[in-house]
Amino acid sequence: MAHSRDLETASPIVALLVGNHRRFLSFLRPRVNSPADAEEILQAAFVKAVEQEDSVRDEESAVAWFFRLLRNALVDYYRRRQRDDRMQDSVDVEQLIGDWQPELERTICACLNDLIPTLKPEYADLLKQVDLEGVKLSTAATALGITSNNASVRLHRARTALKQRLEQSCGSCAEHGCLDCICKSRE
Repeated sequence: MAHSRDLETASPIVALLVGNHRRFLSFLRPRVNSPADAEEILQAAFVKAVEQEDSVRDEESAVAWFFRLLRNALVDYYRRRQRDDRMQDSVDVEQLIGDWQPELERTICACLNDLIPTLKPEYADLLKQVDLEGVKLSTAATALGITSNNASVRLHRARTALKQRLEQSCGSCAEHGCLDCICKSRE
């Protein structure tokens, strides 16, 4: 909030708005989670008001104009919170999936480890890095000295080749998801 010395040099509109600080804050407090959030929204609105002060015609309409500015600030506040909540939800899902990783790895067909080395070396390297080790495609491309587009095409071809090998090796087991592999037990 501005000091009294600053208010003496402020425009009449800014002085009027700062003078209504408590009124604006009492409007915000019941609409947000914490007094600190209310104060933060109010301070940001004051900054906007000072920047846009020229758009206010007179002192009488300044308070109504500022309330509209506060309403818009509240909408922005809740939009940010929704976005942050969605981001938090996606993080929670990522953590949940991460917790299942060992179980997931146990259920994937054991034939993969035997069949990957039978592919072209450039296919095998890319599959190991991206699909098994979780390296980003762009990072793997850099490590292999190829472009990201080339790596994307190569990965698609590698997966197609691996699928064909799995179908040859495992038959219908691969066709239906290969989650409970019996191929090894047939040998």
